[in-house]
Amino acid sequence: MQQQDGTDTRDDAPERQDPGEQEEQLLPQLVAHLREHRTRLRQEWSNRIQAAHLLEAMTPQEMAAETTSVYDNYVEVLETGSVEALQHYARDLSERIIPRGVETHEVVGIVLLLRDVLARSLFEKYQQELGLLNRVLDAYEPAANRIANTVAVSFVEERERVIRQQQDAIRELSTPVLPVRERLLILPIIGVLDSERARQLTEQLLTGIRTHRAKVVVIDITGAPDVDQTVANHLVQTVDASRLMGASVIITGLSPKIAQTLVTIGVDLSKMNTIGDLQGGLEEAERLLGYAVTREEGANGP
Repeated sequence: MQQQDGTDTRDDAPERQDPGEQEEQLLPQLVAHLREHRTRLRQEWSNRIQAAHLLEAMTPQEMAAETTSVYDNYVEVLETGSVEALQHYARDLSERIIPRGVETHEVVGIVLLLRDVLARSLFEKYQQELGLLNRVLDAYEPAANRIANTVAVSFVEERERVIRQQQDAIRELSTPVLPVRERLLILPIIGVLDSERARQLTEQLLTGIRTHRAKVVVIDITGAPDVDQTVANHLVQTVDASRLMGASVIITGLSPKIAQTLVTIGVDLSKMNTIGDLQGGLEEAERLLGYAVTREEGANGP
C-alpha cells in the first residue's frame, strides 16, 4: 500500500541485518577460505618473514613448525573468537621461542605480516563485489587486530617474567647464604653492592638465620670493591637485624676504604666484630659456638 506521496508502507520490506549478525555469517566463510588456501598462504607468509629478516635465530625447520602452528591457531581464533584460548596459545608460543632469542618486535612483526597476507587474500577473493568486500573486512579486521594485540601483550608479559626469574637467579648466585656447619652461616659478597642488592642480601640472610637457626654469621666483603654511604648504612642495619634474631655477626675483609666510609657515617667500629680475613673470621665464629679451634701443621712442618 502506498500513501499519496508514493511512500511504500508495506510491512514486508526487508529488514536490515545487525552488523553483529552479518559478522557471524561472514566469519565462517572467511575461515573456510583461509583453510582451503592454507598451504599457499602460509608459504607466502613465510617468504615475507624471511624478506623482513625476522625469526633469524630459528632454524628453517623450527620456523616452518612455528609458522604452521601460528597459522592454524590464528584461523581457529578467527573461527571461535575465544580470547582465552588465544592467550593460552600466546603464552605457550612465548615459552617456546623466547629461549631461542626471539625478540618482541619480531613476534609483533610476524603476526602483523600474517594479518596483512590474509587480508590481501580476502581482497583478491571479493574484489569484484565491493559491498561484500567491505563487510568482509569489517568482520575480519577487528578480530585480526585483537589477535595481534593479545599475542603481543602475552609475549611481553612472558618475557618480563623470564627476565625477573633470571634476575632473581643471578642475585641468589651472587649473594649465597652458605651453612658452614651447625648454627654457622657465611655470606660472601662479591661485586658491586648497590642499594637493591643490599636489600636483597638482608632478606636472604635473615631468612637463612631463621631456616638454619644460626647463632653466628660471617659476612665476608673481601670481594666488594666499594660501598657508598647508603649501602654502608644498610650493612649496619643488617648487622642489627641479625642480632635481633639472635645471631652474632662477624665482618671479614673490611678494606680501608670501606672502613673509612663506615667511620664517615658515624659507625662505631668498636661495636662491630671485624676480623681481617675470612679464615680468621671462621675461627672466631667457631670459638663463639664453643668449638675447639686447632691449626693443622703442614705435611713437612715440625
